[in-house]
Amino acid sequence: MTSPQTEKTGIKVIVVGAGFGGLTAAIECHRQGHDVEIYESFPKLKVLGDIISFGSNAGRIFHRWSDGKVTARLRPLSINLEKYGFRIHKYDTGEVVYHQPRQKPDPLAPVLNGHRGELHQVIFEYAKNDLGIPIHLGQIVSEYFEGEEKSGIVLANGEKVVGDIVIGADGVRSKARQLVLGYEDKPKSSGYAVWRSWFPNTDMIADPRTKEFCENGDTFNGWIGPDVHFLFSTIKNGKDCCWVLTHRDEHDIDESWSFPAKIEEVFEVLKGWDPLCTTIVEKTPKDSLVDWKLVYRDPLPTWTSKHGRIILLGDAAHPFLPTSAQGATQAMEDGVNLAVCLKRAGRENVPAAARTHQDIRYDRVKAVQKTGETTRDLWHNTDWEKVKKNPSTIAFPREQWIHQFDAEKHAEEVFDSAFEKHSTSG
Repeated sequence: MTSPQTEKTGIKVIVVGAGFGGLTAAIECHRQGHDVEIYESFPKLKVLGDIISFGSNAGRIFHRWSDGKVTARLRPLSINLEKYGFRIHKYDTGEVVYHQPRQKPDPLAPVLNGHRGELHQVIFEYAKNDLGIPIHLGQIVSEYFEGEEKSGIVLANGEKVVGDIVIGADGVRSKARQLVLGYEDKPKSSGYAVWRSWFPNTDMIADPRTKEFCENGDTFNGWIGPDVHFLFSTIKNGKDCCWVLTHRDEHDIDESWSFPAKIEEVFEVLKGWDPLCTTIVEKTPKDSLVDWKLVYRDPLPTWTSKHGRIILLGDAAHPFLPTSAQGATQAMEDGVNLAVCLKRAGRENVPAAARTHQDIRYDRVKAVQKTGETTRDLWHNTDWEKVKKNPSTIAFPREQWIHQFDAEKHAEEVFDSAFEKHSTSG
């Protein structure tokens, strides 16, 4: 299933947001023969962020793009843990309590973890340059609208853009949410936040206590403690370093949940921990440290608007906790599924296609979302006596029902039965 038929469907798709979810939706709509354009508020592409994880269920999607051409570009930017695996430490003693081996790689469905901005740039350029998908940067959407026959967006400059369906892939603050839900749904604090950083190995490799992480290829280590966990990676053969520390945070979410952080606050949380954790944090350039509040939203009752011509995708519909390692991947699965539903339903049935998409995706997304909480709780409330008897109980879960999933194949298989109840009601 490398390339579906590209016969034109005549469906005009407007995608708002050029993150991984929006780009994937656009690429998949292009593959399925739809006419698609992207509108993004950022004026230019910036290579920002730190590590992001794509499971093999995302790798399967990437690999189908131009028969492996895209995965060939992503792989050199991604961490390679075939030799090192994932080493899980007890927070205070620093002992490795479990060495989780890397799963045997599948070339048709690779696991790809790397710098968010660098991987994003590859996908952005593929959509724009290889496929020629129009991407309009610096375009702020001030309003969404829909009727029975059409939907569209109004840009800040007053310009109206009209299509058959609008995909709101513009994150947890999506303006489409209010139109879809009929009320304002404000984000809440999850009760946790993360400090995160990405920096070159310059100081790490110069210190005998930390140079081992930079001299022998890529590494991945985690320290698990009471209501806190600290993950540290080196990548690109040890050239770059990144760490993420999840901790309790009871502050309300206000207008900004991402801002520069103070290293002194990190040291305070790490008191009594393995000194190696503090040593790693000491190497972090102060201007590279960000405090990121983890946003929570109750599961939405619907992702689809009244007339079925505006649909929420990715974080706009279902934000994930980082411990799921599935947020961006599930946004990608959304894009694949929706593109198939639109193709199979045809232009005369766009609203039914949108509702069918939601029916196919809803329960799976909700179940995968929950794994972010269960993994966090597994680590933050560790029973060390239990781990001593069976170290694998602390392993990072790699559940087959998540990773073996083929979004395109599944959509094709279940579409007819899911579509049946919507095709008559419209």
